[in-house]
Amino acid sequence: MLRAILVSISLVSMPLAATTVAHAQTAPSTSEIAAYEGLHRAAQNGDVAEIRRLAAAGMDVNARDGHGRTPAHVAAFASNDDALRALAKAGADMNALEDQDYDVVTIAAVADDPDLMSLAIELGNDPKLTTSRYAGTALIAAAHLGRVEVVRRLIAAGAPLDHVNNLGWTALMEAVVLGDGGSDHQQVLGLLLKAGADASIADRDGVTPLSHARARGYTAMVELLEAKR
Repeated sequence: MLRAILVSISLVSMPLAATTVAHAQTAPSTSEIAAYEGLHRAAQNGDVAEIRRLAAAGMDVNARDGHGRTPAHVAAFASNDDALRALAKAGADMNALEDQDYDVVTIAAVADDPDLMSLAIELGNDPKLTTSRYAGTALIAAAHLGRVEVVRRLIAAGAPLDHVNNLGWTALMEAVVLGDGGSDHQQVLGLLLKAGADASIADRDGVTPLSHARARGYTAMVELLEAKR
C-alpha cells in the first residue's frame, strides 16, 4: 500500500519535471547570432582583440540583446573562455541575469562546461546566486542534469547545499526526482550527501528523497540515502 501511495505521489510530480524542461535556457538562435553586432558579435566569435578595442572605445560591456543577454552570457553560451575573461577585465557584470534569470555560472553548469564555470567563478560570478524562473541555483540545475564534475566544483566553491526552489525541491531532491537513477545521478547524490546536504528535506507533499528513490526503484540511491539516516 505504501509503495502504491508513493508511486502515485511520484506521478503527480511529473508535470513539474515537464515544466522544468519546457522553460530551459534559450541560447542565441542562428538568426540572432547573424544579427549580432559590436560586443555581442565579438563575444560569440571569441574575438578578444575586438572586445578590447570596443571596450576601450567606450562601448557598453553590459549591453543587452533582445532576450536580455549581455556579451558575457553570449560568450558563455558559445563556450568562449578567452572572450569571457576579456569582458570581465573590461568591467562586465559577472553576476548579471538574462531575461530567464540565468547567469554565466548556471549557463555553464547546464552546458556541462566545468572549466568555463570555474573561470566565471574566478572572475567574480557568485555561485550562490538565485537563478532561473524556478528561483533555484546552479547547483540545483546541475544536480537535476547529473553534471558530476560541475556539482563537485560548485560544492567546492561554496554553492548552497540546501536551497529550496519554488517547486519545493533542493539539489538533492532534484537529483532523485528528475534524475534517471543511473551512475551520474548516483555520483551527484553521493557528492551532495558527503558535503552535508540535508536528505531529510521533503517536498511540498511531505515526501522525502528516500521515499521518492524507493518509489522509483532506484536501489543504489536508496542505499546511499539509507546510509545517511
